[in-house]
Amino acid sequence: MKNRAYKYRFYPTDEQVTLLAQTFGCVRKAYNTILRWRTDAYYQAQEKIGYIQASAKLTEIKKLSEFSYLNDVSCVPLQQCLRHQQTAFKNFFEGRAKYPVFKKKDRKQSAEFTKSAFKYTDGKIYLAKSKEPLDIRWSRDLPCKPSTINISKDCAGRYFVSCLCEFENQILPKTDKTVGIDVGIKHLFVTDNGIKIDNPCHTVNYAIRLTKAQRRLSKKKLGSANRAKAKLKVAKLHTKISDCRLDNLHKLTRELINDNQVVCVESLRVKNMIKNPKLSKHIADASWGKFVTQLEYKADWAGRKLVKIDQFFPSSKRCSCCGYTLSRLDLSVREWVCPECNTAHDRDINAAKNIRTAGLAGLAFGESVNLV
Repeated sequence: MKNRAYKYRFYPTDEQVTLLAQTFGCVRKAYNTILRWRTDAYYQAQEKIGYIQASAKLTEIKKLSEFSYLNDVSCVPLQQCLRHQQTAFKNFFEGRAKYPVFKKKDRKQSAEFTKSAFKYTDGKIYLAKSKEPLDIRWSRDLPCKPSTINISKDCAGRYFVSCLCEFENQILPKTDKTVGIDVGIKHLFVTDNGIKIDNPCHTVNYAIRLTKAQRRLSKKKLGSANRAKAKLKVAKLHTKISDCRLDNLHKLTRELINDNQVVCVESLRVKNMIKNPKLSKHIADASWGKFVTQLEYKADWAGRKLVKIDQFFPSSKRCSCCGYTLSRLDLSVREWVCPECNTAHDRDINAAKNIRTAGLAGLAFGESVNLV
């Protein structure tokens, strides 16, 4: 049994819109207030505050008259936001993430509810302090009663509920097929057998509409209703691009996992690569990180194997036939001939072949493949 989140869109009533707006605001206020307190303690007194101390501090704050409105909503989302904050601090101190930042009103809003703060009966979800069930568009049935739900509102004004459930993952039949993948910009990825999947370039397709909407937004007066409308139009375009990109990635990763027992990919530090001003927009649009993440969890569910190759492995510069490695290969060179065996190589296909060979070797010997 594994845990999986099932996400659905819902349409709240006017009463629920008001309640959710209050909940989002209280969660944001509690998170930011505790974060400021913990930051001051860390930088001024070099004191690390844990979750228990933060929870006690929140209880003290709720007793103050100026923060009495925090008692008007369920206490569960407030406690859950502190748990998430504790996780963020743990990741920071262990070097996996940057220092936690404050929540903003104009960004995505969310609140998490555990079993004590919602009720699931007859296929309907009731939130604490709300009499009406959520009007959810059930695209598929839940496998069981959710243990936790997360209510979110994106920048385009859409409401979603994510239900965390246990499900019985289906192990796919074993196959002898394996594949090596080299990701890129012009082609989203290239396989070792020569298949090239074009990058849809969703951002480029919506560039003209997005530019016009952003230009109109920049001319609106700050704080005006027209600026809010223009900002919403920009947000809707961004969500359209994001939805198209995710839909395409889900289809491609599902096909790769269904067809292959072992998938070999190259480990890339996207955060470092995206600093290149000439390629940053194209790299972000390709979503290499999301692509590998989807392959990883889908492989785990299906009983497949995902092998990651060391990022410094010379997959493009090494001949997949004889093993000769070039001392230098510029990014502009898309085809080259091996000086040792005179084999003509397509840069991307050759890299995919090397990634597959290195991945299978590493899988067989149980070792990571490094630069040699």
